[in-house]
Amino acid sequence: MNQHHLQAAAPAAAIGRYRWIICSLLLFATTINYLDRQVLSLLAPALSKELGWSHSDYANIAAVFQFVYAVAMLFAGRVIDRIGTRRAFALAIAVWSLAAVLHAYADAAGSVFAALLAAVGVAAVPASVAGFMLCRAVLALGEAGNFPAAIKATTEYFPRKERSLATGIFNAGANLGAILAPAAVPLIAESWGWKAAFAVTGATGFVWLGFWLYFYDAPEQQKRLSRTELEYINGDAAPTPAAAAHTPSWFKLLACRQTWAFAAGKFLTDGVWWFFLFWLPLYMAAHYGLSATGMAAPLALLYAMTIIGSIGGGWLPSLFIRRGASAYQARMRAMLAIAIFPLVVLLAQPLGYLGIWLPVLLIGIGASAHQAWSANLFTTVSDQFPKHCVGSVVGIGGMAGGLGGVLITKVAGRLFDHYHALEQIQTGYMIMFTFCALAYLAAWCVMKALVPAYKEIAQL
Repeated sequence: MNQHHLQAAAPAAAIGRYRWIICSLLLFATTINYLDRQVLSLLAPALSKELGWSHSDYANIAAVFQFVYAVAMLFAGRVIDRIGTRRAFALAIAVWSLAAVLHAYADAAGSVFAALLAAVGVAAVPASVAGFMLCRAVLALGEAGNFPAAIKATTEYFPRKERSLATGIFNAGANLGAILAPAAVPLIAESWGWKAAFAVTGATGFVWLGFWLYFYDAPEQQKRLSRTELEYINGDAAPTPAAAAHTPSWFKLLACRQTWAFAAGKFLTDGVWWFFLFWLPLYMAAHYGLSATGMAAPLALLYAMTIIGSIGGGWLPSLFIRRGASAYQARMRAMLAIAIFPLVVLLAQPLGYLGIWLPVLLIGIGASAHQAWSANLFTTVSDQFPKHCVGSVVGIGGMAGGLGGVLITKVAGRLFDHYHALEQIQTGYMIMFTFCALAYLAAWCVMKALVPAYKEIAQL
């Protein structure tokens, strides 16, 4: 029996569990990431009334975040590969936490930013809209570092067979953040005002930063990591060529069909999650007249469902691996099965007359499927690319996903304004839910066409 099989048979306690401490840090970072991101959408119905925003104004604010996030993702991956996971993640959360706090002062900054936009020829933008656009842009710069850094850390601290599970666990932080936000934000806003909601949630990131700097270091330099666990982590890793001393150029990465497959998967499906995140509170307010406090329970249920989807989706490939499939083959089979579940979202609008809970359950299944899909999609990068360029490939795909999100957000804003004027807003939501239902099957087909069979890239 070789060393790898001996390690596989060894009890978990003998191997060590420090990698799961790292996973828990990634979980909490992603929770904070989505907590900060979700505050605006929860306060949007109230802010829209107070500040006079149209659907298109809100869409523009959301789209600025997504566009900057998309572009920043491209560079975030490069920065992480260049300066290392520890420093890059610390920088990212410091920037986004500061930006989250600055939302409390968005109205004050709006007049100045609106004047600057007018000076460069941009059409007149209301001061409040301009201020939130500026704050969302800075927030996006920082938040863009979360997923490339988390995937990089997972690649460094976990063997391939555990990466999708670890990714599913930390990716569940997106759902925890989305659950905590409707539970906490309305209460803070009602008690101390909407500015306090941004300030309090933004400050949590600085607490996490202290834990990150204390606990995280590269595995080879981590004194708390046992030699046995380090060997277990590296047991199924492909050898890194000695020549791979620097991150390959974007042109080299874009020459790989695997890069395009990952980017296509992100472009076609990330917009679905953005849509759920940014528009569901407005959907509940428009269709059922719910306040921010009233929608807390439905949103909590919906995002609680997605935690199961994220972790379960990360675990699902292990079933196929036990039957002899490679890690990549197992993930693609799991993703095909997962892509079927969002079809139930097609029923959310037609059955909406039965009350809010049935649409919440159906959309919750679709949102859970997205998180299951995402946990596996991210891991296809570490399956096929060497460690020294994982961050860059995730950044490229993240940019594609962000641009897809911008497109979906802008289309949604136009659709909803159009059908709202016709007093047929339900038609706009039916169109958007149809896209959300079909996106995953379309994405899987494109990915399979680009990479029909597994092929690891050893030289870059």
